[in-house]
Amino acid sequence: MSITEGSNEPVGLRERKKVARREALIDATHRLVERDGLDGATVEAICAEAGVSTRTFFNYFETKDDAVLGIEPWSLDPTVADTFAAGGPTGRLMPDLELVAANLLGKPMIGKARIAAAMELARREPRLLVRMMTWMEQNRGEIESLVRRRIGEDAPAHDLELIGILVLLITRATFSRWEAAGGDGVPGDHLTAVIGDLRALLAES
Repeated sequence: MSITEGSNEPVGLRERKKVARREALIDATHRLVERDGLDGATVEAICAEAGVSTRTFFNYFETKDDAVLGIEPWSLDPTVADTFAAGGPTGRLMPDLELVAANLLGKPMIGKARIAAAMELARREPRLLVRMMTWMEQNRGEIESLVRRRIGEDAPAHDLELIGILVLLITRATFSRWEAAGGDGVPGDHLTAVIGDLRALLAES
């Protein structure tokens, strides 16, 4: 088993601890925002509730709003990104985009109950919906930048926008199917079915 540099803990154990700490911060944020409101729940109170330092909080989330929503920057594997940008692994844009989406969707999720709690709080606090939309636009921008690396700096902006929106739609549809199936496993388990549905719809048009 591999060991992290400068640590005696196995990589898997360290990752599980990170996931558990992140989930604990989300849970604490949900409890306090439910009780005190979005403005009333401070980062300091959330950290006290979760038993961590404020420094630890900001290692996981940029803002309190992000903790409510349980969001973080999309972390595409650098090898996957570089392979895609270089024109691989199949050389065909759509199948390669599917592999990019699969990598994004293969990350551990915060769980159906936490997602439901976050969405309920977002319905009460409009600024959380704004933050969610901003986060989605940031992710679309990251996708467009990656596609630009592949097809060139002179790629038409409307093509980049279309591809970015398509990847977001695919990931959202896959996420929705995962939720409908009970939220077990990871959303990426449902990607193949979503792509199949998309191909069938396009074939009918």
